[in-house]
Amino acid sequence: MPKRRKKLKKRKEVRSQSKPPKQKRLTPGEWFEKLVAVQARLRAPNGCPWDREQTHQSLRTYLIEEAYEVLEALESGDDAKFAEEMGDLLLQIVFHSQIASEEGRFTVAEVIREIHDKMIRRHPHVFGKTQAKDSAEVLRNWEQIKAEERRAGANKSDSKAVEGGTKEVSLLDGVSRALPATLEGFQLTRKASRIGFDWEEVGGVFEKLAEETEELKKASKEQVQQKIEEELGDLLFAAVNLSRFLKIDPEIALKKANAKFLRRFQGMERLAKKSGREFKDLPREEMEGLWAATKLAEGNPQLRKLDGTRTK
Repeated sequence: MPKRRKKLKKRKEVRSQSKPPKQKRLTPGEWFEKLVAVQARLRAPNGCPWDREQTHQSLRTYLIEEAYEVLEALESGDDAKFAEEMGDLLLQIVFHSQIASEEGRFTVAEVIREIHDKMIRRHPHVFGKTQAKDSAEVLRNWEQIKAEERRAGANKSDSKAVEGGTKEVSLLDGVSRALPATLEGFQLTRKASRIGFDWEEVGGVFEKLAEETEELKKASKEQVQQKIEEELGDLLFAAVNLSRFLKIDPEIALKKANAKFLRRFQGMERLAKKSGREFKDLPREEMEGLWAATKLAEGNPQLRKLDGTRTK
C-alpha cells in the first residue's frame, strides 16, 4: 500500500478513536435514580458537611422558596429556567425523602407509590367504571373520594386513640393551615363551592365585597382595633373569594401587584434622581406627579427609554 494511503487510513483510525462514544439516552426513571443516588452520597459520612447538617425543619424555607421560584420562571416564559427551577423543587422532595429514609420513617419509593396510587384511586372515571361527564363532576367525585379517605383515616386513628378521643371529620379537612392566608382562604372557599355552597353568580360576591368595605369603614370610625382587624379580615376573605370566582389565584395576583408597585416606585426614584433630588425629600404633590408619570411611561416604550426603565 502506498505511504500516502497508509497515512490517510491512520488518520481516519485516530479520528474514529477520538470520537466520544454515543451516550445512551436515559429514561426519566434512570435520571431520577441517579438524582436519588447523588443526594444519598451528599448525606453520606464522607459527603457534604452542609447537606449532612440539614433537617426537615431547616429545609422548610427552601421548599417554599423553590416553589415560588418555579412560579417566577413559569411567568418569565424561559423554558430552560422553568425546567431548572422545577429540578430544584424536585430536589427538595428527594432531600426530605433521604432524611426520612435515614430515620427509618419512609423512602422516596413510598412517596412515589403514595401519589401513584392516589391518582388512580381519585380518577375512577379513567381507571375504573365511574362516569364523569365534565370537569365539575370530576371535582365533585374527587372531593367525595377525599372525604371517604379522611373518614377511613379517622377511623384508624380512633381505634388507636384513647376512649372518647373521636375526631370530627369535615368536608373542609385537608386544607393546610401552613398555607399563606390568601391561599388558605382560596382553598377553603373552593372546597365549599365543590359541594354546592357558593354564590350563584359573581354579582353577589361584588355586593359582599362592598358590604364588607362599608363595615370596615364603620369599624374604623369606632376605632376599636379588634373590630377593625376582624372587618379587614372579612374584606380580604371576600376579595379572595372573588378571585376564586373569577378563576384567578389570589396569591399570584397579589405577587404581581407587589411587583408592579415595586417597579413603579423604583421608576419614581429614578425620575427624582434625574432632577438631582432624592425621592424621600419631595413634597407629597410631586410624589403623586411622579407616580402618574411612571404609570404613563409603562404604556409608552419611548418614555420608558427616557427614564431608563427596563422592560422584560
